Amino acid sequence: MAITGRVPLLLLLGVVAVLLRPEASTAWLWVLAVGILVGVDVLLAPAPTSLSVDRRPIGSLRLGDPATSVLVATNGTRRRLTGVARDAWQPTAGARDNRHRLALAPGDRVLLRTPLLPRRRGDLRAVGVTVRLRGPLGLASRQGTRRVDGTVRALPPFEARKHLPSRLARLRDLDGRAAVRVRGQGTEFDSLREYVRGDDVRSIDWRASARSRNVVVRTWQPERDRRVVLVLDTSRTSAGRIGDVPRLDSAMDAALLLASLASRAGDRVDFVAGDRRVRGRLRFAGARDIAARLQEAMADLEPVIAEADWDGLAGAVTGFGRQRALVVLLTPLEPAAVEEGLLPVLPTLTRRHRVVLASVRDPELERLATTRDGLDQVYDAAAAEQVIARRRHTAGLLRALGVDVLDAGDLPPVLADHYLSLKARGLL
Repeated sequence: MAITGRVPLLLLLGVVAVLLRPEASTAWLWVLAVGILVGVDVLLAPAPTSLSVDRRPIGSLRLGDPATSVLVATNGTRRRLTGVARDAWQPTAGARDNRHRLALAPGDRVLLRTPLLPRRRGDLRAVGVTVRLRGPLGLASRQGTRRVDGTVRALPPFEARKHLPSRLARLRDLDGRAAVRVRGQGTEFDSLREYVRGDDVRSIDWRASARSRNVVVRTWQPERDRRVVLVLDTSRTSAGRIGDVPRLDSAMDAALLLASLASRAGDRVDFVAGDRRVRGRLRFAGARDIAARLQEAMADLEPVIAEADWDGLAGAVTGFGRQRALVVLLTPLEPAAVEEGLLPVLPTLTRRHRVVLASVRDPELERLATTRDGLDQVYDAAAAEQVIARRRHTAGLLRALGVDVLDAGDLPPVLADHYLSLKARGLL
């Protein structure tokens, strides 16, 4: 039950009755009369269940994009229904203007629209719909809350999409230059032609030359059907923030850009995410809109306060197949976590695959290392220099094992450029 603003006003009118008959019984009689009226109004008010409420599905959207929750309220009774309906969502759904006035004649139907602006990835759910219907006197209302299921799925925003057109242009240029056949690692046989001065003598096909009057060489072209395996670390180190953005979200942005670029290049993309256990594992062979599917797969991923089980993640990579692949480890370059957990596993991966470790660098370290205006800043600079030196040492250990280390503040374009560079050199 809920009372309206008319009840306090009605009680104030009792002051007039008390002034006309200044006795205590007058005040008590007035309060009793008002209470009886409120009780009668509650009994005559329609039940909240008399209003039928359904929700239309919302679907998925990128984080930061607005959405609208639509409730369909129907008066299936023979009475006029007046009151308020509140469409409640969890706070991170960003619901605004979610209180709606109701004035429905018998058989009427109305759409109640609640704007949403999600502030967190994943499935954001409606809490419930509270309906408050007033009685005929307008003094009190009957109220009830019911569960009306509703979910909006907030996907990673993919802000690095802006870098995709320029990288695709470079990819087309690379494909055009592939008409000049090369020989080397990561290439496949194309055709035979006559030897010309400047050709690598190792390309000579002696059997074909024996059947011809001229020396014949083999031509090669870069393979297009290569594999790219994205490994997303969701352990405790991914929970750190660079500015206002979690490391995990920045790594997702880089994964989306690389996956989109690799699929356009004709490569097959696989994806695995995990920490102490595998949280997601997908194959995108032949998928057209790979970015959309990858966004769906990453929407629910959150950092887990636990160390990464790199043995398990490496096993998941091996489970995709033994064919040589570009394995991209999207994990922070944190010396303790890398040296204790990742380094022992790397020889197994580098023996068969080309491995890249992609990390988001915190620009705050460089700022602290170069700011020495006072004694406190000098101590901060010394600590920052120590951390930077430790990271460089860890990066050196990784490179000694044959791992390409990318440590950049704006990771997505740097990772995409490195992929194109490997393509151009035939190293995939």
